[in-house]
Amino acid sequence: MQFAGKVVLITGASSGIGSATAAHFSKLGASLALTGRNFENLKKVSKECLSNSTNSCEPFIVTGELTNENDVKSILQKTIEHFGRLDVLVNNAGIISSGSIENTSLEQYDTIMNTNVRSIYQLTSLAVPHLISTKGSIVNVSSVNGIRAFTGVLAYCVSKAAVDHFTRCVALELAPKQVRCNSVNPGVTITNLHKRSGMNQEQYEQFLKRSQETHALGRPGTAEEVAKSIVFLAGDDSSFITGVSLPCDGGRHAMCPR
Repeated sequence: MQFAGKVVLITGASSGIGSATAAHFSKLGASLALTGRNFENLKKVSKECLSNSTNSCEPFIVTGELTNENDVKSILQKTIEHFGRLDVLVNNAGIISSGSIENTSLEQYDTIMNTNVRSIYQLTSLAVPHLISTKGSIVNVSSVNGIRAFTGVLAYCVSKAAVDHFTRCVALELAPKQVRCNSVNPGVTITNLHKRSGMNQEQYEQFLKRSQETHALGRPGTAEEVAKSIVFLAGDDSSFITGVSLPCDGGRHAMCPR
């Protein structure tokens, strides 16, 4: 019950890492605000969280498009109106797409950066006054791609490197006000992210099989494993940690070809 009485806002909560994070927070007594684009999926996640909740508090659902400035303002405003406070912001929503410097269009680059970086910048800036009031914390979901360079996903790598540096800068700026900011950096994680980016089932299965070689622990991760890292960074167990990018990637960030 370490999050009893605390309000947690999670973006991209309708599936994958976001929904797993919501489920984990609910078991620890948190009051949840869940946002995403798919209302029906959010309702399913909310129902699951309520069934596992230790405080019988039904999650608050607010839909919105994070690349829409007015939607972002509404998400934060409605959360504060509903709960009256904010203790933890989890910037989880993100997208991925393939492309190199030779074939990634400016439109594709802008789409990635607006979703993965600009929306985090806006929502965090709006949330900061409330987090200062509660001496809360921020957890940004980045990627091993923010730490290491990979071919074929240029715009995505750039966006996640930006998220990591944003995390460090915000951590330093808010430390005097006792607000912590960290990021978690997953490796390949079993979610729908890659299928939504255009992989068919056969390609996805090959991608997961390849992960046995590209991750030191010999497998991809699960959304639940990443969720536990997010909750750790959000809570008092990490009270003296700020400005870190925590790999949750089965050792992939430490690997080099031989």
